[in-house]
Amino acid sequence: MSTRRLLADPPARRYLTGQALSLVGDSSMWLACGIWVKALTGSDGAAGLTFLFFTAPALLAPLAGLLADRLPRRRLLVVANLAGAAILLPLLAVRGPDQVPLIYAVMFLYGCLNLVIEPAQSALLVTLLPADLLASANALLRTVREILRLLAPLAGAGLYALYGGAAVAVLDMATFVGAAVLLLTLRGPDPAPERPVRTGGVLRHWTGEVSAGFRHLAGHPLLRRVVLATAVLALVLGFAESTGYAVVDRGLHRSPEFLGVLQAAQGLGAVLGGLGSAAAVRKFGEVRVAAAAFLAWAAGAALAATPLLGVVLVGRVGSGAGLTVMAIALLTLLQRSTPDRLQGRVYAGFEVTTTVPQTASIALGAYLIDVLDYRLLLFTEAAVVAVAALLLLRANRYATSVADAVPVPPVGPAADPGEDGSGHDGGYDDPARAGARRPAGAAPSARP
Repeated sequence: MSTRRLLADPPARRYLTGQALSLVGDSSMWLACGIWVKALTGSDGAAGLTFLFFTAPALLAPLAGLLADRLPRRRLLVVANLAGAAILLPLLAVRGPDQVPLIYAVMFLYGCLNLVIEPAQSALLVTLLPADLLASANALLRTVREILRLLAPLAGAGLYALYGGAAVAVLDMATFVGAAVLLLTLRGPDPAPERPVRTGGVLRHWTGEVSAGFRHLAGHPLLRRVVLATAVLALVLGFAESTGYAVVDRGLHRSPEFLGVLQAAQGLGAVLGGLGSAAAVRKFGEVRVAAAAFLAWAAGAALAATPLLGVVLVGRVGSGAGLTVMAIALLTLLQRSTPDRLQGRVYAGFEVTTTVPQTASIALGAYLIDVLDYRLLLFTEAAVVAVAALLLLRANRYATSVADAVPVPPVGPAADPGEDGSGHDGGYDDPARAGARRPAGAAPSARP
């Protein structure tokens, strides 16, 4: 019913269509760029560097979150999507291996742009929809993303094989422009969030502004515990990047290409998880659903330690569902538990606190897989993720239901005296200080 309500709302429908369109281009571009560099250089390492250049700007996420909290978000997304089309233009000039650095430069800028678009998308969604539709919107976008993750890379690779990398770039450029046009069709006010009064020096002010998302996460009793649990999970989540190859080779005695079958099973689970996640969140709440998703991932890791193909595939489906459901539940919780003026920075802060330990776990897993039995790594991963699930369940006593409350953007410059670094940081020491709230079914404060 909530999904039907969501799609019956014209502004929400246009917005979600635009974001889905953008995902088509992004998903196609990923594989194509790696293949392009591989074809030009013959080097696997050079092809792998495309991902490195895309992720390199990750530490700038708090600045991107601040941008999303200081500018009108709809206009910011329009400009960002048009900038995305412009960023890809240099790819049309790539002809030989000496121009591979141009592809790297484009991917770096692409990564910077992604840092801006993601928090702005999440923040705009909060002002566009009532609280009880956030889970449905997040689930719909995530499900579309997972479907495209299965299909679009193949389409991108096929388009590259037929017409070359420039054709894939043109496709991505078209989806950026299409998303911008759909955003422009949204009518109504597009106000920028309120700015705090600056009371200190410039450096202190900007330090406080950039770190406000982290301080909100640390000061909110529920989010603080959710960040801890998610960081614990991230400490071993990267093991999957290395153990997957060992499962195929040492456990199932198949060729490395068979990993694609396991990835397809995980993708199927991701789609199934996305389809059922919104209803689960409405019934059980974000924290319980996220904890169950953690346990699904842990079970998938443990099942992968067996030499039985059927069991491994079942585990992969469960892992895929768990990963998608936890992403939807945690994003919805962040959106509901954050004031409008901090939406972008809290999103970015959460990304940093989880991405850094996950990146470290990828490196650690790559080292340990050569010195330890892969099954030991899988069981360790399962055990640590189960501990993270227990930490989440313990945090559930601080949760509020969608029907109970949702943050309301404060009014006036005095709404957040601590964002300039001089006082309270916008986090809450207890649930009673969570600020003014509006009923979940009420109209958003700034509906475009």
